[in-house]
Amino acid sequence: MSAAGSTSEPLLRLDAVDTYYGPIHILQNLCLEVHAGELVCLLGGNASGKSTTLKTVLGLVQPRNGSVRFAGEEVTHRSTSYRIRRGMAIVPENRRLFAPMSVLENLQMGAYLHGGGSKEDFDRVYDLFPLLYERRSQLAGTLSGGEQQMVAMGRALMAKPKLLLMDEPSMGLAPILVERSFEIIKQVHDAGVAMLIVEQNANVSLAIADRGYVLSTGRLVLEGKASELAEDEDLRKAYLGR
Repeated sequence: MSAAGSTSEPLLRLDAVDTYYGPIHILQNLCLEVHAGELVCLLGGNASGKSTTLKTVLGLVQPRNGSVRFAGEEVTHRSTSYRIRRGMAIVPENRRLFAPMSVLENLQMGAYLHGGGSKEDFDRVYDLFPLLYERRSQLAGTLSGGEQQMVAMGRALMAKPKLLLMDEPSMGLAPILVERSFEIIKQVHDAGVAMLIVEQNANVSLAIADRGYVLSTGRLVLEGKASELAEDEDLRKAYLGR
């Protein structure tokens, strides 16, 4: 469901963004777009600037130069809570569930800004993840890694996001669970949710994405269709270990 090549305004656009931590120049002239319905992956190794990009999108850090536009609006200097109300949601690194709370209570927390969620909101999540309905009374901290990933994604979807951000979804998962996790991500994307995935695992990300970007020390070094990036010799050497 790619919107690549669309002439409509992107759902998310970072334009010539420079982000600093004190005197350290982290993101350098970064330009990035996600269109409605797209799944875009942002790849790179440690200290490449991936997490800072996500924080810039969410408004956790402010760019010194450049702009961030979301859903047709300039949000560069808007708060994180404002951006979430406008339709961003995040599945954070390591999922960060409320472990002592039930699956149901975790989902309710995702819909906090919408009054705890309507029956339709819960039905939509349970349709995507039937297991969560079965486990709705179980404590989130007692679930397996793959099940916790479902809860984290379900919690984010309860906010009815226009754009779902995912920070290192493969982090801490066994290889078999990584594969299952990305099957779940593809399932959510196929349901029509635009997604930006920040990830080190290029193989699994490019296999399901529409487009991809590659960061190295805060600079964009590659971008294009995911299928083309997967065949790029430089990318394979640098990020796929071939």
